Amino acid sequence: MTETRDLDNRGDIEAMVHAFYGKVQVDPLLGPLFNDVAAVDWPTHLDKLTAFWSRVLLNEPGYAGNPFRAHVNIHEQQCFTRNHFERWLRLFHETIDSTWSGPYSEAAKEMGRRVAAVHSNQLIGERFVFDPNRRMIPLGVSMEPAS
Repeated sequence: MTETRDLDNRGDIEAMVHAFYGKVQVDPLLGPLFNDVAAVDWPTHLDKLTAFWSRVLLNEPGYAGNPFRAHVNIHEQQCFTRNHFERWLRLFHETIDSTWSGPYSEAAKEMGRRVAAVHSNQLIGERFVFDPNRRMIPLGVSMEPAS
């Protein structure tokens, strides 16, 4: 029987943050936004996000910041779209579901959905609601019928 892990300790939260943002960095939609537009300093960003999720899930001190303000600054350089929010949440859910399960993992996914809903509403005027069962169309694939 395989032992399941939950996001109930800082070590697992750090592993999740690193796994997730490793995918984000190379994603064809999100990667350029993080790497080129935001010019993310990855070691600093990963530490800050580990602190953020540790505060959210474990009520640990150590996170200081304004996540919305950071997103506004990026949005002013390149507008976010619904696709950005969907891709972020899909990768987030896939990363968690690939290794972790339990109440803390579910709480992380719920918080991710809430943050995306609020940020999308404030930034693009659309309250994005994530449907994990909706099939994501790969970038560059046309939905138009072949002629």
